[in-house]
Amino acid sequence: MKGVICWKDSLLDILKRFYYIQTEEKKDNKGKIKKKQRAIFPRYHQLDVVRKIEKDVLENGTGQKYLIQHSAGSGKTNSISWLAHRLAGLHSQSNENIFDSVIVITDRKVLDRQLQDAIYQLEHKKGVVEKIDDTKRSGDLAQAIKDRAKIIITTIQKFPFALEKIDELEKGRYAVIIDEAHSSTAGENMSSLKETLNGKTLKESKVIESDVEDDDDKINEILEKRTNTENISFFAFTATPKNKTLQIFGRMGSDGKPHEFHLYSMRQAIEEGFILDVLRNYSTYDVYYKVGKKIQDNPEFDKGKANKAVNRFVSLNEYNIRQKIEVMVEDFMNNRSMWLKGKSKGMVVTGSRLHAVRYKQAIDEYIKEKKYPIKSLVAFSGTVKIDDEEYSEATMNGIKETGLTEVFDKDDNTKFLIVAEKYQTGFDQPKLCAMYVDKNLDGVKAVQTLSRLNRTYPEKDNTFILDFFNDTEKITESFAPYFQATSIEEVTDPNIVFDMYYQLNAIHVYLPEEVEKVTTLYLKEKKSNRDQEIMNNLVDKGVERYLKLSEDEKEEYKTLAVKYTRAYNFLIQIYPLKNVNLYKLQIYLIGLIKKLPVDRISSKLELDKILSLDYYKLKQIAGEGKQGANISLMGDQIGEPLPGFTAGGASRKKEEDLEHLDDIINKINKIFEMNLTENDRLLFDQVIEDYKNIEGLKDKAMVNSYEEFKDSFAKKDFIRGILKRKSANEDIFNKILSESSFKSFIIEEIARKLYNEFISG
Repeated sequence: MKGVICWKDSLLDILKRFYYIQTEEKKDNKGKIKKKQRAIFPRYHQLDVVRKIEKDVLENGTGQKYLIQHSAGSGKTNSISWLAHRLAGLHSQSNENIFDSVIVITDRKVLDRQLQDAIYQLEHKKGVVEKIDDTKRSGDLAQAIKDRAKIIITTIQKFPFALEKIDELEKGRYAVIIDEAHSSTAGENMSSLKETLNGKTLKESKVIESDVEDDDDKINEILEKRTNTENISFFAFTATPKNKTLQIFGRMGSDGKPHEFHLYSMRQAIEEGFILDVLRNYSTYDVYYKVGKKIQDNPEFDKGKANKAVNRFVSLNEYNIRQKIEVMVEDFMNNRSMWLKGKSKGMVVTGSRLHAVRYKQAIDEYIKEKKYPIKSLVAFSGTVKIDDEEYSEATMNGIKETGLTEVFDKDDNTKFLIVAEKYQTGFDQPKLCAMYVDKNLDGVKAVQTLSRLNRTYPEKDNTFILDFFNDTEKITESFAPYFQATSIEEVTDPNIVFDMYYQLNAIHVYLPEEVEKVTTLYLKEKKSNRDQEIMNNLVDKGVERYLKLSEDEKEEYKTLAVKYTRAYNFLIQIYPLKNVNLYKLQIYLIGLIKKLPVDRISSKLELDKILSLDYYKLKQIAGEGKQGANISLMGDQIGEPLPGFTAGGASRKKEEDLEHLDDIINKINKIFEMNLTENDRLLFDQVIEDYKNIEGLKDKAMVNSYEEFKDSFAKKDFIRGILKRKSANEDIFNKILSESSFKSFIIEEIARKLYNEFISG
């Protein structure tokens, strides 16, 4: 292969069409912009995929699908850029452009800046590349398509709106490159993309709008555009193809199952040194605890909700968070902070936005207590309300959301990024060396999240993961299907959508004539207010019939309706489902589902005020010491095929299963209290009761601010009260005396609870 690459024609092709100078602009410490340039050559797999796709397109023309499974960190951005430019300049033997436009699509709502820059740097001619970013509208996308811009960069979310803006478009030939193909490409946005690119004329629209009896003709036209894509070629890039992605973009093999067109596996990328093996150093911790209750009564609660409430109480308990962040921060400071010559960084993955806020507060407080010269940032969407105070990412960080990635990258003292969903995918920060996980991770989500660590960097030899939630077996099972080639168990049977169609008809929520009329009005090019009112009234009749169903029937129908719309949107991407009635029901159900009443689920069960954390122990399970266990898949393991996509049965709402609180607590404790001893008893609630009996303490709270009360309590009352409980748990008592930061934490916790109780009652 090396000889082939070094042939004269091959080298000239590389120098002419692949080699380019990448320019990065960065501000120095004085705020001056400095340009950094470096020469970019393709890696072998990048060169190979572009050349193989070019060869296949020249042989087979348009209308083909290409699934490119390239590992995260393998240089996908450059691969897409080179492919876009190669396809944009591709000519047939008669010297005609094979594609009128190359459209690069990302699933992210904000265009990937790195992708934009890479494509722009490859093409210097003005007007060749048209980016439809957040400063532009769907009308700009429609105009770019009409003008047949050579390369268009946009998000898939703009296509439904672009469709409405195109009055007339001559059918063209398009190459659609999809950056990170996910399940969203099986939905309505993908159908809108196909309709947009398959042409639409004013003449046809006017004829159809003037004759309502031609609804079926209009639908057949739409279905033809959605299913007949002989003029559109799809090139889908992903590191972790899901079952749906394989079926939509894969090519059928001799085994009757879809496969990728080009593979650059995680294993190969690790072997060739382009990414790191994040499973080489993996440590897990287990939490053991015993919960009690502060009340004498033994009320009944729904068992399922109560179990969740107890687990949530423990996960958000200040002592639990404190113990975990101590382990995290100390591990990083002692074992990871010196990596990359002191530039290494860590990510903390939390289970919710509320957890992210709590962890940010706890980590910052601990850093302050220990006087460590480091900082943290937090990332989550929206706002979180705690005790009448609202928290947002921007207010907690003190910087704008848009500036987070730059600050995290450039500020060497900012070591921790605490996340809740955000930045678990699509975040490329090569200085990330350590990850601390306190969240359930499974399947593709585990692979995408942990792969944030796999980017290479000068002198980055290792990564480290410390996991408080998942065991190593679960993690390796998640990685196995994506480590080499990904396969699926079975191809989806299109008959499942027909089965659901007949099941929905049998429940009689809608009448056939209502579906017909709603569809007719929906398909009108220009709907009047009266048309919209009629549609609403027709759908409302369905809602009225739905409300007359039993509770079980309601749940079954709603679940079935949602599954039908999802299955239909998926299956129409891989099968020529040109059945008019299926499409009509799809249109009707989209309107109906939006109007169905939201289930009146009782508010989340809160048991915090009546529960107590009596015993607690944090123990390392996998990976002794600071290295962690090696759970790498670099052996001969082969992952199981991904399970097939099925409609599944309609779920029924579970009836309340009441159980006494004592029984609920006892069952949970049996699971989590293993290996606990008296040395793990916390006794903080009992200590608080002792303090309440100290004469004059309540009076201090009533006449002082919290800070004044805490200072006085720490100096005069704390040790006096804690001594009474010394014999119950000498380990904690000795830790309080020997570790000033832990002592400060305990004083804070007890003083705050005492002050609040004194003031409130």
